[in-house]
Amino acid sequence: MAAKKKKSPAKKAAKKSAPKAKKASKTSAKKGAKKGAKKGAKKGAKTSAKKGAKTSAKKGAKTSAKKGAKKAPKAKKAEAVPAKYGTVTPSIIVSPASAAIAFYEAAFGGKLLASMPGPGGLLMHAEMKIGDSILMLSDEQPPMPGFPQNRKTPKNANATTAGIMLYVKDVDASFKKAVAAGATPVMPVEDMFWGDRYGQVEDPFGHVWAMATHLKDMTVKEMQAAAASAFSGAGFTSETGPPSA
Repeated sequence: MAAKKKKSPAKKAAKKSAPKAKKASKTSAKKGAKKGAKKGAKKGAKTSAKKGAKTSAKKGAKTSAKKGAKKAPKAKKAEAVPAKYGTVTPSIIVSPASAAIAFYEAAFGGKLLASMPGPGGLLMHAEMKIGDSILMLSDEQPPMPGFPQNRKTPKNANATTAGIMLYVKDVDASFKKAVAAGATPVMPVEDMFWGDRYGQVEDPFGHVWAMATHLKDMTVKEMQAAAASAFSGAGFTSETGPPSA
Protein backbone atom coordinates (compact mmCIF):
# COMPACT_ATOMS: atom_id res chain seq x y z
CA MET A 1 0.00 0.00 0.00
CA ALA A 2 1.16 3.45 -0.84
CA ALA A 3 1.85 5.62 2.14
CA LYS A 4 -0.56 8.64 2.66
CA LYS A 5 1.04 11.97 2.10
CA LYS A 6 1.03 14.17 5.13
CA LYS A 7 -0.34 17.79 4.66
CA SER A 8 2.23 20.40 5.32
CA PRO A 9 1.73 22.69 8.30
CA ALA A 10 1.54 25.68 5.90
CA LYS A 11 -1.40 24.14 4.02
CA LYS A 12 -3.16 23.29 7.26
CA ALA A 13 -2.72 26.87 8.49
CA ALA A 14 -3.97 28.28 5.16
CA LYS A 15 -7.07 26.02 5.31
CA LYS A 16 -7.84 27.11 8.84
CA SER A 17 -7.34 30.80 8.19
CA ALA A 18 -9.33 30.81 4.92
CA PRO A 19 -12.85 30.98 6.54
CA LYS A 20 -11.63 33.58 8.98
CA ALA A 21 -10.18 35.61 6.15
CA LYS A 22 -13.48 35.28 4.28
CA LYS A 23 -15.36 36.44 7.34
CA ALA A 24 -12.96 39.29 7.96
CA SER A 25 -13.20 40.27 4.31
CA LYS A 26 -17.00 40.27 4.46
CA THR A 27 -16.99 42.22 7.73
CA SER A 28 -14.55 44.84 6.45
CA ALA A 29 -16.51 45.02 3.17
CA LYS A 30 -19.72 45.61 5.12
CA LYS A 31 -18.01 48.13 7.36
CA GLY A 32 -16.49 49.86 4.36
CA ALA A 33 -19.84 49.89 2.60
CA LYS A 34 -21.54 51.32 5.67
CA LYS A 35 -18.83 53.94 6.10
CA GLY A 36 -19.00 54.77 2.43
CA ALA A 37 -22.76 54.97 2.54
CA LYS A 38 -22.61 57.22 5.59
CA LYS A 39 -20.01 59.46 4.00
CA GLY A 40 -21.96 59.54 0.76
CA ALA A 41 -25.16 60.29 2.62
CA LYS A 42 -23.46 63.08 4.57
CA LYS A 43 -21.96 64.57 1.43
CA GLY A 44 -25.27 64.20 -0.38
CA ALA A 45 -27.11 65.79 2.53
CA LYS A 46 -24.62 68.66 2.63
CA THR A 47 -24.84 69.19 -1.12
CA SER A 48 -28.64 68.99 -1.05
CA ALA A 49 -28.76 71.34 1.92
CA LYS A 50 -26.50 73.82 0.13
CA LYS A 51 -28.50 73.57 -3.07
CA GLY A 52 -31.76 73.79 -1.12
CA ALA A 53 -30.50 76.79 0.81
CA LYS A 54 -29.44 78.53 -2.39
CA THR A 55 -32.74 77.76 -4.09
CA SER A 56 -34.73 78.88 -1.01
CA ALA A 57 -32.64 82.02 -0.73
CA LYS A 58 -33.22 82.84 -4.39
CA LYS A 59 -36.94 82.12 -4.14
CA GLY A 60 -37.18 84.08 -0.87
CA ALA A 61 -35.33 87.02 -2.41
CA LYS A 62 -37.63 86.98 -5.44
CA THR A 63 -40.75 86.73 -3.29
CA SER A 64 -39.55 89.53 -0.98
CA ALA A 65 -38.67 91.68 -3.97
CA LYS A 66 -42.13 91.09 -5.45
CA LYS A 67 -43.85 91.79 -2.13
CA GLY A 68 -41.72 94.88 -1.60
CA ALA A 69 -42.58 96.09 -5.08
CA LYS A 70 -46.27 95.51 -4.38
CA LYS A 71 -46.16 97.23 -0.99
CA ALA A 72 -44.23 100.25 -2.27
CA PRO A 73 -46.64 103.19 -1.75
CA LYS A 74 -47.84 104.84 -4.90
CA ALA A 75 -47.75 108.61 -5.16
CA LYS A 76 -51.16 109.79 -3.97
CA LYS A 77 -53.11 111.59 -6.65
CA ALA A 78 -54.37 115.01 -5.57
CA GLU A 79 -58.16 115.28 -5.25
CA ALA A 80 -59.66 117.67 -7.79
CA VAL A 81 -62.33 118.56 -5.22
CA PRO A 82 -60.75 118.04 -1.76
CA ALA A 83 -63.14 116.01 0.39
CA LYS A 84 -62.66 118.14 3.50
CA TYR A 85 -63.96 121.23 1.71
CA GLY A 86 -66.89 119.83 -0.25
CA THR A 87 -67.95 121.74 -3.36
CA VAL A 88 -69.04 125.09 -1.88
CA THR A 89 -67.04 126.75 0.92
CA PRO A 90 -67.93 130.24 2.21
CA SER A 91 -65.10 132.78 2.34
CA ILE A 92 -65.85 135.97 4.29
CA ILE A 93 -64.16 139.30 5.00
CA VAL A 94 -63.91 140.20 8.70
CA SER A 95 -61.84 142.83 10.49
CA PRO A 96 -60.02 142.30 12.68
CA ALA A 97 -59.85 138.66 11.60
CA SER A 98 -58.06 137.58 14.78
CA ALA A 99 -61.01 138.87 16.85
CA ALA A 100 -63.47 137.13 14.52
CA ILE A 101 -61.65 133.81 14.98
CA ALA A 102 -61.90 134.16 18.76
CA PHE A 103 -65.62 135.02 18.46
CA TYR A 104 -66.42 132.07 16.16
CA GLU A 105 -64.63 129.75 18.58
CA ALA A 106 -66.72 131.02 21.51
CA ALA A 107 -70.06 131.43 19.70
CA PHE A 108 -70.13 128.44 17.34
CA GLY A 109 -67.48 126.04 18.68
CA GLY A 110 -65.18 126.71 15.72
CA LYS A 111 -61.63 125.34 15.53
CA LEU A 112 -58.82 127.15 13.75
CA LEU A 113 -57.19 124.91 11.13
CA ALA A 114 -54.77 127.28 9.39
CA SER A 115 -53.83 130.95 9.15
CA MET A 116 -51.60 132.91 6.79
CA PRO A 117 -50.41 136.31 8.06
CA GLY A 118 -49.85 139.05 5.51
CA PRO A 119 -48.26 142.51 5.48
CA GLY A 120 -48.93 144.77 8.46
CA GLY A 121 -50.09 141.91 10.68
CA LEU A 122 -53.29 141.37 8.66
CA LEU A 123 -54.53 137.86 7.99
CA MET A 124 -54.48 137.11 4.26
CA HIS A 125 -56.24 133.78 4.78
CA ALA A 126 -57.49 131.60 7.61
CA GLU A 127 -59.59 128.43 7.80
CA MET A 128 -61.85 127.27 10.59
CA LYS A 129 -63.91 124.14 11.05
CA ILE A 130 -67.43 124.62 12.43
CA GLY A 131 -69.26 121.31 12.88
CA ASP A 132 -68.29 119.32 9.79
CA SER A 133 -67.80 122.34 7.50
CA ILE A 134 -64.94 124.66 6.61
CA LEU A 135 -65.19 128.46 6.79
CA MET A 136 -62.52 130.62 5.13
CA LEU A 137 -61.94 134.20 6.24
CA SER A 138 -59.54 137.11 5.92
CA ASP A 139 -59.00 140.72 6.95
CA GLU A 140 -59.78 143.59 4.62
CA GLN A 141 -56.61 143.99 2.57
CA PRO A 142 -54.93 147.12 1.22
CA PRO A 143 -54.99 147.47 -2.59
CA MET A 144 -52.73 144.88 -4.23
CA PRO A 145 -52.15 144.27 -7.95
CA GLY A 146 -54.15 141.30 -9.23
CA PHE A 147 -56.54 141.20 -6.26
CA PRO A 148 -60.07 142.63 -5.86
CA GLN A 149 -59.75 146.18 -4.57
CA ASN A 150 -63.17 146.67 -2.99
CA ARG A 151 -63.73 143.68 -0.69
CA LYS A 152 -65.15 145.14 2.49
CA THR A 153 -66.64 143.83 5.72
CA PRO A 154 -70.43 144.30 5.95
CA LYS A 155 -69.83 147.00 8.60
CA ASN A 156 -67.54 149.03 6.31
CA ALA A 157 -69.69 148.38 3.23
CA ASN A 158 -72.78 149.40 5.25
CA ALA A 159 -74.65 146.41 3.81
CA THR A 160 -75.16 142.69 4.30
CA THR A 161 -75.54 140.83 1.02
CA ALA A 162 -75.16 137.23 2.20
CA GLY A 163 -75.76 135.01 5.20
CA ILE A 164 -74.40 131.78 6.62
CA MET A 165 -76.68 128.91 7.64
CA LEU A 166 -75.89 126.64 10.59
CA TYR A 167 -77.77 123.43 11.37
CA VAL A 168 -77.37 122.52 15.03
CA LYS A 169 -78.78 119.90 17.41
CA ASP A 170 -80.37 122.43 19.77
CA VAL A 171 -81.03 125.78 18.12
CA ASP A 172 -82.33 127.42 21.31
CA ALA A 173 -79.16 126.58 23.25
CA SER A 174 -76.90 127.54 20.30
CA PHE A 175 -78.73 130.84 19.82
CA LYS A 176 -78.27 131.75 23.51
CA LYS A 177 -74.58 130.76 23.36
CA ALA A 178 -73.97 133.01 20.32
CA VAL A 179 -75.72 135.97 21.96
CA ALA A 180 -73.74 135.44 25.18
CA ALA A 181 -70.51 135.51 23.10
CA GLY A 182 -71.43 138.92 21.60
CA ALA A 183 -73.83 138.28 18.70
CA THR A 184 -76.90 140.49 18.21
CA PRO A 185 -80.31 138.76 17.91
CA VAL A 186 -81.89 139.52 14.52
CA MET A 187 -84.76 137.03 14.44
CA PRO A 188 -85.92 135.14 17.53
CA VAL A 189 -86.04 131.34 17.40
CA GLU A 190 -89.43 130.04 16.18
CA ASP A 191 -90.95 126.96 14.50
CA MET A 192 -91.07 127.72 10.77
CA PHE A 193 -93.45 126.53 8.05
CA TRP A 194 -90.70 124.63 6.18
CA GLY A 195 -90.10 122.25 9.11
CA ASP A 196 -87.19 123.95 10.93
CA ARG A 197 -86.99 125.68 14.29
CA TYR A 198 -85.05 128.75 13.16
CA GLY A 199 -83.53 132.06 14.25
CA GLN A 200 -80.88 134.59 13.17
CA VAL A 201 -78.05 136.51 14.84
CA GLU A 202 -75.61 139.12 13.56
CA ASP A 203 -71.98 138.72 14.53
CA PRO A 204 -69.87 141.70 15.71
CA PHE A 205 -68.38 142.01 12.20
CA GLY A 206 -71.70 142.45 10.38
CA HIS A 207 -72.32 138.91 9.09
CA VAL A 208 -75.74 137.34 9.63
CA TRP A 209 -75.87 133.73 10.81
CA ALA A 210 -79.08 131.75 10.47
CA MET A 211 -79.39 128.88 12.94
CA ALA A 212 -81.82 125.97 12.81
CA THR A 213 -82.73 122.55 14.11
CA HIS A 214 -84.71 120.44 11.62
CA LEU A 215 -87.98 119.17 13.10
CA LYS A 216 -90.04 117.78 10.25
CA ASP A 217 -89.50 116.47 6.71
CA MET A 218 -91.96 118.10 4.27
CA THR A 219 -92.69 117.84 0.58
CA VAL A 220 -92.54 120.95 -1.66
CA LYS A 221 -96.35 121.00 -1.86
CA GLU A 222 -96.67 120.84 1.93
CA MET A 223 -94.19 123.72 2.29
CA GLN A 224 -96.03 125.81 -0.33
CA ALA A 225 -99.34 125.29 1.46
CA ALA A 226 -97.78 126.09 4.85
CA ALA A 227 -96.09 129.21 3.38
CA ALA A 228 -99.39 130.47 1.92
CA SER A 229 -101.05 130.01 5.31
CA ALA A 230 -98.18 131.75 7.16
CA PHE A 231 -98.05 134.71 4.76
CA SER A 232 -101.82 135.25 4.67
CA GLY A 233 -101.85 135.21 8.48
CA ALA A 234 -99.19 137.94 8.43
CA GLY A 235 -101.40 140.11 6.20
CA PHE A 236 -99.86 139.61 2.74
CA THR A 237 -99.73 137.11 -0.13
CA SER A 238 -97.26 136.37 -2.90
CA GLU A 239 -99.27 138.73 -5.18
CA THR A 240 -99.65 141.68 -2.81
CA GLY A 241 -96.36 141.41 -0.90
CA PRO A 242 -95.96 142.55 2.72
CA PRO A 243 -98.36 145.19 4.04
CA SER A 244 -97.11 148.78 3.77
CA ALA A 245 -95.78 150.34 6.95
